[in-house]
Amino acid sequence: MILLFTTVDPWLDRAGILDGGLDVHVYRDGAWRILHGLPLYTEPTIAGLLYTYTPFSTIAFIPIVAIPWRWVADTWLILNLLVLFGCVLLSWRILGYRINRQLAAISALLAITLAFIEPVRTTLFYGQINLMLMLLVLWDFSRTDRSTLRGIGVGIAAGIKLVPAYFVVQFLALRQWRSALTAVGAFVASIVLAWIVLPADSRQYWTSTFFQSNRIADDMHPSNQSIRGVIAHLTRHPAPVWLWLLIAGTVTLVSLAITVGLFRHGERLLAVTLAGLTACAVSPFSWDHHWVWFVPLFVYLVHRAQSRWAWWLVAATLFVSIGAWTWEYDPNYVVVGLFLFPPWWPGAQLLINSFVIVYAIVLIGATVVLFRRRAGLEVADEVHATA
Repeated sequence: MILLFTTVDPWLDRAGILDGGLDVHVYRDGAWRILHGLPLYTEPTIAGLLYTYTPFSTIAFIPIVAIPWRWVADTWLILNLLVLFGCVLLSWRILGYRINRQLAAISALLAITLAFIEPVRTTLFYGQINLMLMLLVLWDFSRTDRSTLRGIGVGIAAGIKLVPAYFVVQFLALRQWRSALTAVGAFVASIVLAWIVLPADSRQYWTSTFFQSNRIADDMHPSNQSIRGVIAHLTRHPAPVWLWLLIAGTVTLVSLAITVGLFRHGERLLAVTLAGLTACAVSPFSWDHHWVWFVPLFVYLVHRAQSRWAWWLVAATLFVSIGAWTWEYDPNYVVVGLFLFPPWWPGAQLLINSFVIVYAIVLIGATVVLFRRRAGLEVADEVHATA
């Protein structure tokens, strides 16, 4: 938290943590528009930005309209910090820990520390929805496999922002048919509800806006921390769809195989975390703030560090790699995140793809963990058979 307030003047225009809230105002404006019968996708919202989320999302955002305009950003910032704390607690729960006062205090300290990693810092600054969506998914995975409600969180999250629909594929890969069906049911219900309430906007979104990927940003944008973004950054041209599909499809299959193995060998938090990171990597466009899935990864590393100190080094390396480090172009223009650092820096081609590079390392590391888990079980089985 100290780094959060000392690396950038908290009131600096377009960078200070207390001078943000643009995205939550877009959410509020979207909800305000549907309440006043205004078109959602054919006209710009706040600051000329186009609304890109689903029609259902505006229904979910209606409570924000009740917050006075001047208090929206601060209220959302506090709410996001509480949700961050909740995500840390749910991560411990998935690991099998019993939630008590001591663990809650540790979680609060960890949440404050993680407020400085770039995806979380940017989510807090813009007033984004990413932490709340992750909380819904973690809530699902913290429930027992046979829970009737398991899957609702994923379905609602996907109904607001489509990327969490990746976890439906994860449920299918795990052969958790009930959870997958529940998630799909909740997602379809969100579409039907929005179509009943907002027929014109729903028709516009699902027949036109949904296919307009350029509404988000250009592939080559430095903040596009996805595989498609890497291709565009390296070639300095929009990524060919066939090449992106080939690489992203291969990565998805590899990740699914690893996450299924991890899940079945007891590494449930690492499995769901890797799935969340994969969803960011294979998405056509992933803003840096989408990568909040580094939060449960940190919890996992702290968990492993309890039995082996070397994991603290891994956690520290990750923290440095994705920290909200700043570069001051001039006193009034400060950028946050290594991928936005000057292109003339040595290794700039690596920095601009930093999150995807970190993801690749995590994918390899998760593979090693899985192989060791399998080897350990095989040795145990041999000892048991010998005995």
